[in-house]
Amino acid sequence: MMDTIFALSSGAPPAGIGIVRLTGPQVPDALAAVCGRVPEPRRAVRAAFRDSAGEQIDDGIVLYFPAPHSVTGEDVGELHCHGGRAVVAALEEALAQIPGCRRAEPGEFTRRAFANGRIDLAEAEGLGDLLSAETEIQRRAAMAMTGGVFSGAVAQWRERLLALSAEVEASLDFAEEDEVETLGDTFAAELTTFVADLGKALAAPHAEMLKEGFRVALAGPPNAGKSTLFNALVESEAAITAEIAGTTRDVLVQAVAIEGIAFSFVDMAGLRSATDDRIEAIGIERAEAEIAKADVVLWLGPEGKGPEDSWDIEAQCDRAEHAAKSAPDFVLSARSGEGMEHLRRALVERARASMPAPGQAALNRRQRTLIASARDALVDAATHRDPLLVGECLRRARLSFDALLGKTSTEDVLDAVFGRFCLGK
Repeated sequence: MMDTIFALSSGAPPAGIGIVRLTGPQVPDALAAVCGRVPEPRRAVRAAFRDSAGEQIDDGIVLYFPAPHSVTGEDVGELHCHGGRAVVAALEEALAQIPGCRRAEPGEFTRRAFANGRIDLAEAEGLGDLLSAETEIQRRAAMAMTGGVFSGAVAQWRERLLALSAEVEASLDFAEEDEVETLGDTFAAELTTFVADLGKALAAPHAEMLKEGFRVALAGPPNAGKSTLFNALVESEAAITAEIAGTTRDVLVQAVAIEGIAFSFVDMAGLRSATDDRIEAIGIERAEAEIAKADVVLWLGPEGKGPEDSWDIEAQCDRAEHAAKSAPDFVLSARSGEGMEHLRRALVERARASMPAPGQAALNRRQRTLIASARDALVDAATHRDPLLVGECLRRARLSFDALLGKTSTEDVLDAVFGRFCLGK
């Protein structure tokens, strides 16, 4: 028989209220042991919580949600107590004394919901993102995933794939009788459209950008004012500034939120073609790597010499001797604040355009890999005329779609997904 698990599902004590959740076959027995009775389903009832010796632990509220109509698909109970450390600890200890009950592992409640068909793997991943969301855009994207937006899209892809597979099967049946291939232009056109639709899904914003932030790299030669601008953007003295060239040797990353959007600002070593300083040379190599993976580069060097699609910045405009540019994207002074608000607004607009629209789910690396595998299988199918080979390609694509929703996932994948959840969820 499966264990009944329990864990604190509310915030860490001390808190005004603590909620200890249970799920599993022994929930009725556990509630009877601790509360003296099993309440009516889905009805909050006041109860005295007692340990195995009959000593009262607390006075609170108990709820009971019988299977299968519960969040996990199993019997679920909730004990609402006062949120002091001693109260919660005593209540958990009382539950641990009940045969068949044990403390839950991180993510085990959600994993049981997945195993019992209450949610699919994509929805579970969205729930994990929701628990870690720190900005409004992260919350909206996680809600879209949790609410089944992506799962619905996968279900539609799967239906289209099954329709194509049915055509292939019909072709094989027909070929057995008359030895005539029937897969024609209409089938090929549908494959082409399908491949294009999957390509659009792959081009959508990535979940990693939501978590790590829109990455803004500040680049240019030594002593161009990068660190001063960096400090102004993150609103702290995170980087050391000095008149000495080469002060910044390593990559410095600072995460901040601006208007509900997560940013990662990157300060780095000044770029120059040659240096005798080995440490500085390593810093320059790392700086070049950061430029390559940035979402936008603020270029503080000679006009027109920055990376492709970088923003040309005329910095230090408060200084009479500063290097003027003929057509910069932004003119500013990090020290006086001139032009800084204009730059911030532009960064927010650029980041917002690169992130999911309201109601749009952001795909993580696992999901993108599986969609790419399905797309590649469909591209491969379009190169064959033999229905048997086409059918095998479609089968490969279906396996990728099934893995997206957890229908064919391995234990390693499930461990990775649910292992990042907190206790009690």
